[in-house]
Amino acid sequence: MGILWSLIVGGILGWFAGLIIGRDVPGGVIGNIIAGLIGGWLGGALLGSWGPEVGGFYIVPTLIGAFVFIIIVSFILRRGKK
Repeated sequence: MGILWSLIVGGILGWFAGLIIGRDVPGGVIGNIIAGLIGGWLGGALLGSWGPEVGGFYIVPTLIGAFVFIIIVSFILRRGKK
């Protein structure tokens, strides 16, 4: 049940990060889950563990990490299309 909860929370946080910065996450729901999971790891590595925690994810660092991940992926995909 813990893995399922992590996937759900990661997907919601990845989707929310994409909404806030105004960029779609490539891959739809799977992309949102990946952005949330990688964002949680990246945010935890850069900012540590602080703020409210839901499903093993600290919300503020996860959102910031997901922002960074989405911006990097969007930049790489845009460069690849040119």
